[in-house]
Amino acid sequence: MTLLQLKYIVKIVECGSMNEASHALYVSQPALSSSVKELENELGIEIFTRSSQGIALTVDGAEFLTYARQVLDQADLLEERYKHAKPRKQLCQVSTQHYMFAVEAFVEMINSIKSDEYEFTIRETRTRDIINQVANMQSEIGILYLSDFNKDVIGKLLREKHLEFHPLFRAPLHVFISRNNPLAAKKLITMEDLKPYPFIQYEQGEEGSFYFYEEAVWPEYSPKQINVTDRATILNFIIGLNGYTVCTGIDNGDLNNEKIVTVPLDSDETMLVGWITNERAKLSKAAETYLDKLKSVVADHGYKLID
Repeated sequence: MTLLQLKYIVKIVECGSMNEASHALYVSQPALSSSVKELENELGIEIFTRSSQGIALTVDGAEFLTYARQVLDQADLLEERYKHAKPRKQLCQVSTQHYMFAVEAFVEMINSIKSDEYEFTIRETRTRDIINQVANMQSEIGILYLSDFNKDVIGKLLREKHLEFHPLFRAPLHVFISRNNPLAAKKLITMEDLKPYPFIQYEQGEEGSFYFYEEAVWPEYSPKQINVTDRATILNFIIGLNGYTVCTGIDNGDLNNEKIVTVPLDSDETMLVGWITNERAKLSKAAETYLDKLKSVVADHGYKLID
């Protein structure tokens, strides 16, 4: 086993494919595949599963990746100490549902990092993709919510993929609506009140189901419904089409444009928002800093943190 082979494994996971990794490493794909196969034979484990859809980490591979990253970190420390080489870039990758507070914390984390070089990634994406990306160690942290409706299904999937859910805070449901909406002056809105207005929700793809929806409740029937994939679009539709969506109620600078308001929704349902991690992985310092900033941002918005 060599450090070069460990670097190959880490780069393949970061790129998500053998082909992209070979280009990034300036190594031919056959040579890269051969090196990985030699390592698998030496260790007696399968690190990647290979299919027509590409490659994915096995359970053994996910565990091996954790150790490989630790070894590479130690090797870089040696080089930094004795060769005066630059330290490795600060790295952190987060996958999240479409929460503004998650982005706000990410900004604060980057501002607090004292490093000349870093490479950070935040993905606002579908619920199933969040789970898969943390399971495959493409992201260190995933942010999503559990409710009475989805907790059994999501919880089972997390256990199967060796992921741990860490509660952050519990939020009563709110709706985002335009300040010009006739409902904006109400102190409490019902689903019946919302019937005339377009319901906007985040699209979850062909494999999505009610259990993966980002909205904890939805109308039994909505004659006007719009599916979107990004947060900027949903905010524009709320303003331009007088639509609404269901959310935690946490807002930030994006909403301080006097065009959108949050109003409590008349519902007994709540959202238990938290983060997921891979039980086989050790968080980087940057990821730990992000969690600290995440807790701080949530507390600053007036929500009680769950120990």
